[in-house]
Amino acid sequence: MLESLITSQTRIKLLLKFFLNSSTSSYLRGLADEFNESSNAIRVELNRFEQAGLLTSSFDGNKKMFTANTQHPLFRDIHNILMKHVGVDRVVNDLIRKLGHVSRAWLTGEMAAGRESRIIDIILVGENIDRNYLGRLTTSAEKMTDRKIRTLCITAEEEQEYLKSEKNALLLWEAEEKKRKGEKQ
Repeated sequence: MLESLITSQTRIKLLLKFFLNSSTSSYLRGLADEFNESSNAIRVELNRFEQAGLLTSSFDGNKKMFTANTQHPLFRDIHNILMKHVGVDRVVNDLIRKLGHVSRAWLTGEMAAGRESRIIDIILVGENIDRNYLGRLTTSAEKMTDRKIRTLCITAEEEQEYLKSEKNALLLWEAEEKKRKGEKQ
């Protein structure tokens, strides 16, 4: 779908990198190595995004680091389009909300780092999650997204310790009562 709107594969890779997980930052040479593309092709796209205000930059030593501009008026829209593109929105709606005892869901792995992947890694935090039902929902969501979905179920007590080992973890969903409690504190 996205490829028919945006013909530059480099541009799509950069959008995924920076707009799936807004805390991602990277520099020109690192992106060229990661994408296995010429630094000139990456530079052209980075400059376009920076001039449009979609990316911000800062210096870390002699490296010019780029990050998504979360204050840009189109940031949320671009993020939502990319979530739909990779199928995560369907996974959240069809998998997580129907399980009943999930308090939070985290995206981890390659996608959380903003890289295209055929695998969606999700950590579900909750109690008494029906793993048989989860398996059926996962199979259904895999057919809809045409991606492999790996899930890990953990308790709230295990969450902080487990997330320490995850370099890239992106909160996808949180139960409404958790949100309300957080707002009151």
